[in-house]
Amino acid sequence: MTEKDTTPTEPEENESFADLLEAYSSTRSDDIQVGDKISCPIIAVGESSVFVDTGTKVDGVVEKQELMDEKDQFPFAEGDILELYVIARAEDEIRLSRAISGIGGLNMLQEAYSNKIPVEGKVSMTCKGGFRVEVLKHSAFCPISQIDIKYVEQPEEYVGQIYEFLIIQFEQNGRNIVISRRNLLEKEQQKNQQAFFADLKIGDVVDARVTRLMPYGVFAELVPGVEGMIHISELSWSRLAKVEDAVAPGDLLQTKVLSINDGKKPGQKKISLSVKQVTIDPWQNIGDKFSYGDKVKGKITRCMNFGVFVEIAPGIEGLVHISEMSHVKRVHNPADEVNPGETVFVMVKEFDAAKKRVSLSMKDAQGDPWVLVEEKYEVGKIIKGQLDQKERFGYFITLEPGITGLLPISAIKKAENYADLEKLKPGQTLLVNLLKIDKTEKKILLGPANPNDSDEWKEFTGNKEDTFSALGEKLQQALRSAKK
Repeated sequence: MTEKDTTPTEPEENESFADLLEAYSSTRSDDIQVGDKISCPIIAVGESSVFVDTGTKVDGVVEKQELMDEKDQFPFAEGDILELYVIARAEDEIRLSRAISGIGGLNMLQEAYSNKIPVEGKVSMTCKGGFRVEVLKHSAFCPISQIDIKYVEQPEEYVGQIYEFLIIQFEQNGRNIVISRRNLLEKEQQKNQQAFFADLKIGDVVDARVTRLMPYGVFAELVPGVEGMIHISELSWSRLAKVEDAVAPGDLLQTKVLSINDGKKPGQKKISLSVKQVTIDPWQNIGDKFSYGDKVKGKITRCMNFGVFVEIAPGIEGLVHISEMSHVKRVHNPADEVNPGETVFVMVKEFDAAKKRVSLSMKDAQGDPWVLVEEKYEVGKIIKGQLDQKERFGYFITLEPGITGLLPISAIKKAENYADLEKLKPGQTLLVNLLKIDKTEKKILLGPANPNDSDEWKEFTGNKEDTFSALGEKLQQALRSAKK
């Protein structure tokens, strides 16, 4: 290495030490006052004092003991940033402190009151309207409204705690001292809010803790003192009847910032948030979840006069038209068949992701009883049925749930037991003759059964030839012979 490389760089001829000092001094500010809270880096650590850069021409000093942790250890090093209050200032020294504490005297309390310097106090007990707090070996009163920003539900929780306070009233030579912690918290809160809003923008995803539930949505805290509102429609892709179905006070949610507007008060902001928009719209990938003909389980969300809506996935609702509700009965009012919240099986008939529509069928998911009607029933057989409804043109007879046949009035009038058939009421059973089956049209034609001319009567009665049935048959034969 050459001599030139090892030779210190000399100041330029026109740049004297005085000029350098003046340039340095011009960057320093003297604009700090007693009571100010400043951020200052540690520049040296002594035996009993810690020296910091105050940003002025005069360095600051703070008692080392005041910075010790719970284990009586000094947890800082040179370069660390401290948050301190200016408690005194002279030409050659600035005294700093986290807060005035210790034994002290009335003159220190008076100085703290005059200069709005925080004092350290321990809450000793609750009293009427607030708390008794020991400050520099003197008793002070803190109103319950001034102990915290939030509403105080359990005052006892504050007893024994050590906080920083501002003296807001100092009278009768220290016999009447009123203090407030709320003022300090509000100042700190305002500082944090300003920093938060400086970075916040629409579209950001931020954590929010639920604080209040309202019928139209919830309020959630983003940082202390800053709340946003989540409308009920933005809580979930699913349709919600009430906000309690989705969240509870204290829940931590990931939310997306939808809008930021000025509030009624200066500096106040109205923030609109969304939970559901943090996730993907479920309609975007509905084709990956469902196919035509899928049989799925869903939850009834709404009953309308034309059908019911069923949620088959979070945020995906489909319509079951009234005509698709049942194979086994004619549905007149969907609300008579199902209730919101009820779980049902449905079949996916069709869906349109662009229009966010899904057509569903409950009856197809249950199965069509007419599919096997020809295998289960044989023309010419006498079978048992139940009178469902009487009409002027005939009787509707239910053979099984979903399978109904017609017994024409013309056939009823020709029946030997016409009088008995006429007396029948809906719900009563009778024997009918299966005359014709039309599976395509889902129609069955029935005729009145004549038990005396059919062996099926014995099958219907269980095919038991006990004494009573034998006597009955002989009696009928005798009656027929007498008529001849």
